[in-house]
Amino acid sequence: MPRTLTSSGVSGALGLTGATGSLASSPLGRRGLLLGGLAAVGTFTLTSCGLADAVGDDDRTISMIVTESAPFQDPTEIVKDILAEDGWELETTYVTDIIQPNQVVAQGEYDANFFQHIAYLRQFNQDNGTDVEPAFSVYYAPSGIFSLQHDSIEDLPDGAQIALAVDTANNGRGIKLLADAGVLEIDESKEVTELSQRDIIDNPKDFEFIEIDQQSAAQTLPDVDAGFAFARLVAEAGHDVAETALILEDDEDVRIPFTCVVAGAPGFQDTEKAAALQEAFQSEEVQQWFEDYLDGAIDFTDEFTLDTVEPIWEDFTA
Repeated sequence: MPRTLTSSGVSGALGLTGATGSLASSPLGRRGLLLGGLAAVGTFTLTSCGLADAVGDDDRTISMIVTESAPFQDPTEIVKDILAEDGWELETTYVTDIIQPNQVVAQGEYDANFFQHIAYLRQFNQDNGTDVEPAFSVYYAPSGIFSLQHDSIEDLPDGAQIALAVDTANNGRGIKLLADAGVLEIDESKEVTELSQRDIIDNPKDFEFIEIDQQSAAQTLPDVDAGFAFARLVAEAGHDVAETALILEDDEDVRIPFTCVVAGAPGFQDTEKAAALQEAFQSEEVQQWFEDYLDGAIDFTDEFTLDTVEPIWEDFTA
């Protein structure tokens, strides 16, 4: 019996993680559950044959909620086929909401989610009193400062308009890139995940920062001198990443917070379901998909595993 998830429809940060497209137009979305309206963020309803169906009574059934976006959705469909060969059934719900995937996992309605990097997960837990944990990594989405108007950071004029991500988890990434390039001076004691415009000590060229929804970053590039964006979104918008990039992220301290993971409630890491998901998501088939997608604009990574993720997460949240 089909399940329906009603949601606030808050669209993705993130790159946090980000949705591209709508459930109505996506074939995969139609196989998942349709996203509906909700009166207030933080309230949700599952209408189905009952919660037992939503979770799955069968020991060999895994329920997952996933962002309706190619880097999350397409690998998950590959994983579904791999798991089926081993006798598992992966039940997937595809949504454009970045709020409910953690809520429903925290409350036990789903086994796991796949839509976020760990910087967003940490912020969400802090803001909402949840305790969702990363289980293993799947990919890292590089970002950078891009421009359709200028060829280098040095070419940016005084008073240039620069777009930054409005969400807390990504806002500081653009600021740090500009600081690393020597055109801003920032409070170096702040982690990239905590940086904001308040931490800019000196802005010698009087750049004007415009904060926008991260998912609109690539579409906004024609209207600004430069902007922070994910390389994936720039490529999806039809721009050449190499030609439009003024700076690309290349910092291990930044890579870890912005690695995208499969996550679950406490204890999920120790389950057979988690082990089966990790084997499938970190398979050669999924790795090949990332290598082929947009000429490798996204980096597959199996750095976080069920055996190594706990100390990484503890250090990151300390």
